[in-house]
Amino acid sequence: MKVATTLNVNGVSYPVDLDPGTNLLAAVRDVVGLTGSKEGCDDSECGACMMLLDGQPVNACSYLALQAEGSEITTVEGLADGDTLAPLQTAFLDLGGVQCGFCTPGMLVSATALLEANPRPTEDEVRIGLSGNLCRCTGYDGIVKAVLSVAGSS
Repeated sequence: MKVATTLNVNGVSYPVDLDPGTNLLAAVRDVVGLTGSKEGCDDSECGACMMLLDGQPVNACSYLALQAEGSEITTVEGLADGDTLAPLQTAFLDLGGVQCGFCTPGMLVSATALLEANPRPTEDEVRIGLSGNLCRCTGYDGIVKAVLSVAGSS
């Protein structure tokens, strides 16, 4: 049995019919059609699926989509302003925070939340703030440099 609901994703309302057990990641990727967030582990371990729910990062693979009704969901696609990348997205590209790119959406979302809560984090605070996101390619240094380069500039 499907349940009718509305998901507010990146400022757009999407009326959807969902099975009650559908997680937020599946709803956004498969029903809404925004595929930036990735499914890595499906167990809240890797952070590739990270989205913001009313500004707070959540592992979308383990959050029921129906619980998000009435909340504002922000995906990696929502960080840019149309075709203009957010400063953090540009910094990731410029400073080597991207290699294979699989973890990048979750890293960007988590870093966005971190900078919103703490506009001038130390390197240690950045590393702690991103500790829920795993990367197998970059070694994290480019990611941390990218976050620090943007810190305090907005």
